[in-house]
Amino acid sequence: MPSETSTESFDVVLIGAGIMSATLGTMINQLEPTWSIGLFENLDKAGLESSSPWNNAGTGHSALCELNYTAASADGSVDPAKAIGINEQFQMSRQFFSWAVDNKRVADNSFINPLPHMSFVIGEDHSKYLQTRYEALKPNALFEELEITNDLDTINQWTPLVAQGRDASQKVAASRVTSGTDVDFGRLTADLTNSLSAAGASVNYGHKVQNLKRSGAGWELTVKDKASGTVKNVKAKFVFVGAGGGALPLLQKSGIDEIKGFGGFPVSGQFLRCTDETIVNQHNAKVYGQASVGAPPMSVPHLDTRFVDGKRSLMFGPYAGFSMNFLKSTSQLDLPLSLRPHNLIPMLAVGKDNLDLTTYLIKEVLKSRAKKDEALTEYFPGADGSKWELITAGQRVQVIKKDAKKGGVLQFGTEVITSSDGSISGLLGASPGASTATPIMVGLLSRCFPKQFAGWESKLNDMIPSYGQKLNENPALYAEVKAATDKALGLI
Repeated sequence: MPSETSTESFDVVLIGAGIMSATLGTMINQLEPTWSIGLFENLDKAGLESSSPWNNAGTGHSALCELNYTAASADGSVDPAKAIGINEQFQMSRQFFSWAVDNKRVADNSFINPLPHMSFVIGEDHSKYLQTRYEALKPNALFEELEITNDLDTINQWTPLVAQGRDASQKVAASRVTSGTDVDFGRLTADLTNSLSAAGASVNYGHKVQNLKRSGAGWELTVKDKASGTVKNVKAKFVFVGAGGGALPLLQKSGIDEIKGFGGFPVSGQFLRCTDETIVNQHNAKVYGQASVGAPPMSVPHLDTRFVDGKRSLMFGPYAGFSMNFLKSTSQLDLPLSLRPHNLIPMLAVGKDNLDLTTYLIKEVLKSRAKKDEALTEYFPGADGSKWELITAGQRVQVIKKDAKKGGVLQFGTEVITSSDGSISGLLGASPGASTATPIMVGLLSRCFPKQFAGWESKLNDMIPSYGQKLNENPALYAEVKAATDKALGLI
């Protein structure tokens, strides 16, 4: 068996070549150009797991159409706060994208395309809800472009595939914002990682981080080169675990107290994909509906136009499922191997309190292809299932965390875990994920590098001109930022 042959040292080590590591690495390189950066990715390229557009369900989450961010309360009212917050975060990402384009950190702006975002609901109660949502969001600057209709002819003008062939007596409603976008995070991740390498970072594909432990004020990683079989020690002052579903096991190996009580619940998914141009060219929108009763928020059905590597296609889904591996490329042993004495009670509590979710996932796993096609026709009445192929999407590991009252709770979102000394940090969870990578990484920098952070603010303002301000509370600034990012990203 090959022995350890070398030792490398870096100021910063990034584990995983997804959008989170690519974003953080790019920021650090800009803020501290003299810091050495090492990136280690298990697979052969950047952005092949959760950042891949075929694995990433939300290509441009900005809460314009995703109804799970504006759930109705018991009295039927809608609180716009969460949607506003997510849109604010995506505006930061848009500014970072624009900076990356202007500063040649990406090849060009083809990773992002203009695409209307639309919500579509069926039935009297859901139509009333959509109207309430519209009234809650419309007065806000970030949603001032929102429009609504319950007229089928208007919906036909917006998205013909959704309207044509539909029973005219069926009660429907739709809302949309025409200035939404579709983001190919796989392409963006690859470009940012290539730029990071060109700037002097050591980017290593086919390298698996097997272990990490404290070493003085920093960390020592055991890294295996899968091609040669050699194992080396890598020392780092700071480590970011941006390994998607693989982050939980690595953070557990680190032994930091902050990971205790955390577990993961993996959810898999499938989509129907159509590349027939005669169909694809009739639809130009991201159309989100209402989640089924008992379904996780990530399973909200949507009929989306996608732009991947410059080619346009349609996707419908997702059809949720259950698989015990934390990444598409890893093992079914991931879930059982993640069990620890400190997270067993939270895991059991979540299992007890989420029987409806378990039932839903079982039904989804057992759903036939005919039933999947039937779900498609709710959003595309004229769909021909033979024109659509079934593809497997990425794994999502939802966060399970301890809770004083319930023992444990299942969290649909992202969670940043940071050691008390700020020397290691990692990201757990899923949606809205990639779309909010920029603000998540800015927050991480402020927690992990408090002494340097104040001195970085001018450079952060270069990357994110609205940094430190709320665009929804400053319509004039929002208009200025939107115009600038639209221009840089080629959205007008």
